[in-house]
Amino acid sequence: MQTRVDGLGNGRWTTAQVACAIALLIATLSIAQSQEPAPAVRPAAQATDDETPIGPRWWPSKYGADDQRGAANLLTAEKVVEAARLIKQGKVFQLGRVYEREMPTFPHRTFRLTIPAFHEVLGENRRVGRDEFFVGEIGQMGTQMDGLGHVGVRLPEGDTYYNGFRSPDIEEPYGLTRLGVENVGVFFTRGILIDVAADRGLERLPVGFEITLEHLLHAMKSQRLEIHQGDVVLLHTGHGRLWKVDNEAYNSGQPGIGLAAARWLSEQGIAAVGADNWGIEVDPSPNLKRPLEVHQQLITRHGIYFLENLDLTALAREKVHEFAFVFAPLRLKGATGSPGNPIAVR
Repeated sequence: MQTRVDGLGNGRWTTAQVACAIALLIATLSIAQSQEPAPAVRPAAQATDDETPIGPRWWPSKYGADDQRGAANLLTAEKVVEAARLIKQGKVFQLGRVYEREMPTFPHRTFRLTIPAFHEVLGENRRVGRDEFFVGEIGQMGTQMDGLGHVGVRLPEGDTYYNGFRSPDIEEPYGLTRLGVENVGVFFTRGILIDVAADRGLERLPVGFEITLEHLLHAMKSQRLEIHQGDVVLLHTGHGRLWKVDNEAYNSGQPGIGLAAARWLSEQGIAAVGADNWGIEVDPSPNLKRPLEVHQQLITRHGIYFLENLDLTALAREKVHEFAFVFAPLRLKGATGSPGNPIAVR
């Protein structure tokens, strides 16, 4: 005996017939969906790789749409404690160059320090004194930290920097209203030195030598290094041997990391990357149509700071590969970078 269902048209269907009809309907819908797939919903941050000249849009930052510190957010109290535990000998290495007229500078940048004719004598004790007058791109010459307002990319909507901040909204003649170096804070964190030159058996890598990811990994393995989140990673290329010895050769180009190595470093969650050259990345660029793209990859996209023109000679000579790294950028309101004297403490 079979159960019958009334109300389907004017006839009577068995339960088996109803089941067959439902199965047929489901199969028909499945075929239709496979032939005409629904468009996928793609978040703005995961748009196509060619959405901007440097890939998918990179804002808002994971630290918030108003964030101005970028990777400096990784400089936590835990990193301070981790760094302090690395201090065993109390030996301090100064990583900053001396700021002086003879240092390598690019033609469009100025460094002028003079002593005004100030000879005023005060009191019976005949007190005299001096001061200095300085003119120059104070945050972009010599040993320097590139801030997040230094490098961006030109988009149809306007020149765009870290976290989507655009020049028309943040730039004024007397300084940036957003992304100024005064927002960075203090670096007191674990630092590591990857001596790529030594790992390649060279005192100095040649100009134009691209440090690939394979080079980084090989050097780290041989020097028993690993990267922790919030670290400062310093790269010894030997290019600093040209400093004040052959300034023209120093400025002519540099060995440095390529784009693949830069992307990998960003994935490790570092706070900053530094080197003994003027711009961290290889120059001339392997792709001459895309110059200084590593700057955009690390600073613009990920808020990772650059520390340029470092003196890493002593660290490399003494094979100091892990240390407490300390640097307090000058709180220059609205500036794109900061001079200073970073130190490593062993």
